[in-house]
Amino acid sequence: MRHFTVHHDGVTIPVTRGGRGQPLVLCPGLCSTQADLHELIGLLRRDHDVVSFDLRGHGLASPADRYSFDAFRSDLTAVLAEPERLGLSSAPVLVGYSLGADLAVHHASEHPGSVAGLVLVDGANPVPEPFITESDLPEFRAMWEEQAARQEAERRAGGGGGGAHRVLLGARDILDLNLELDVIRTERTLDRYARIDCPVSLVVSTSMAGTDGEARTERFNQLWRSGVERLVRARPGTATTWLDADHGLPFTHAPEIARIVRAAVRDGARDAGRGTADRGAEAAS
Repeated sequence: MRHFTVHHDGVTIPVTRGGRGQPLVLCPGLCSTQADLHELIGLLRRDHDVVSFDLRGHGLASPADRYSFDAFRSDLTAVLAEPERLGLSSAPVLVGYSLGADLAVHHASEHPGSVAGLVLVDGANPVPEPFITESDLPEFRAMWEEQAARQEAERRAGGGGGGAHRVLLGARDILDLNLELDVIRTERTLDRYARIDCPVSLVVSTSMAGTDGEARTERFNQLWRSGVERLVRARPGTATTWLDADHGLPFTHAPEIARIVRAAVRDGARDAGRGTADRGAEAAS
């Protein structure tokens, strides 16, 4: 196990590396930390050289003045821009959860040849229309205000909201980022996939928003399914695995996700080897 920090844009990002095998970089989602994903990370380390880190304002990372999509994307870029300190033996597979999946897609699209593959867990979904409508705003704002207040109370009490599991973003930060993600996913994400030059595997929840039967919940779940269908039509080679779960699937289905990641890495390596052999045969002829 190695621990070090990356300093950029006025923030300090804690990085952990452990395991051996094909390098993986695991990017957490909004309001999740590497400590929250410890079960999945531990399973992946059995077969892979895993790098994990906390996004700004999460876990052991320092707070920041801005929590925009581009700011979070710069955290991933800063970690990957430390090849000497990471010491990776080859280009890594990026495994991203939720917001982390979106960050991974945008990074791969902007850095061709630097990523061996993408495994995207319930994120980076090019949904056909935004999730949050004007009528949804008051309830979402209240939900995130309650969440932020609960986390602040836990921090003050020294409970689960402190230290490695803490989230320093306020309700407005979370709402603004979700509104920004809505625009990115509906208007830009599909184009980003078109620029990616490595294998892509999706792990998708069947009931992203839950199963309470309410009309809005069903609308969210249908939008999620429609986004995946939209992507597969545009990029037919995209491998897709559906898990019977809600959006918290990394916390409830870590063993299944670890198996999917292993299979994606194995298949990607086999395809890369086949491509090398094919190019060698062409050169010989």
